[in-house]
Amino acid sequence: MTHTVHGLVPILATPFLPDGSLDRPGLRRLVEFQLTSGVDGVAVFGMASEGFALTLAERQVILSDVREIVADAVPVVAGVNGTSSVTALEQAREAADGGADALMVLPPFMVKPGPDQLVEFYGLVGEFAASTGTEVMVQDAPGVTGVTMSAALIVELSKLDGVTSVKVEAPPTVPKVGAVADAVAAEDDGFAVLGGQNAQFVLDEYARGSIGTMPACEFPDLLAPVLATWNAGQRAEARAAFARLLPLIVHGLQQGIAWAVHKEVLVRRGIIEHATVRLPAKTLDAGGRALLDDILAPLDLGIVP
Repeated sequence: MTHTVHGLVPILATPFLPDGSLDRPGLRRLVEFQLTSGVDGVAVFGMASEGFALTLAERQVILSDVREIVADAVPVVAGVNGTSSVTALEQAREAADGGADALMVLPPFMVKPGPDQLVEFYGLVGEFAASTGTEVMVQDAPGVTGVTMSAALIVELSKLDGVTSVKVEAPPTVPKVGAVADAVAAEDDGFAVLGGQNAQFVLDEYARGSIGTMPACEFPDLLAPVLATWNAGQRAEARAAFARLLPLIVHGLQQGIAWAVHKEVLVRRGIIEHATVRLPAKTLDAGGRALLDDILAPLDLGIVP
């Protein structure tokens, strides 16, 4: 079967003007860049979107704009990061009303839930999603939430109504991707496994059963051909091409400045005008920008037309 969320699904950055307000023209250029790069979907309100720093009104505007630009070309995934079942359902309802095709749902994390509570939580959100024609992706991101989910628990969650996929971001991702993919394949329930972590281990994840990846959004035009080469069975060629991207991928994983790295690359490529981030994200200093220049030089990215 073809899963709603599969392949290359970048997490969109949220462009801001120098005063910190939304840069809607910049967002349009960013979305159009993803589409011309051949992505299989786009996501909003993820960690790479600074979703933690957006107001409810801003989330509504962003989703509306993205939905309008994308039209029906690719699915739109909306992140849900509520700290309780009530707040998560509120965000899920807003996203469904705004036209999201799937919900990427973090577990509650202020008060750490146990396994039984996670089953109850995702059951509630999944039931809502099923009633609205949307789908739920479990976001397994303990580095952000402090909430751990075993492979066995994820398999249990895969049986819930409306829960159709997982994004594994729990290092080491590759063995966990393999464990979940093997288990759900044995049960033949159509559950999809994807990876995150800025696609750092995407090829190994694909080798173990992942069917997609959700990195940041500044290099989809470079990553898409790599994945196509891999899917065509040309693994050695794909790994060689991926090796060129790896320094940029790793550079974009730095805690605290990852958002600035993504946006600085987008500025250099002419896609957005400003690298503004919101507290508590940090900007790059002059030394950081110089190091980024060193990383980008071998890639010869140029300006995106």
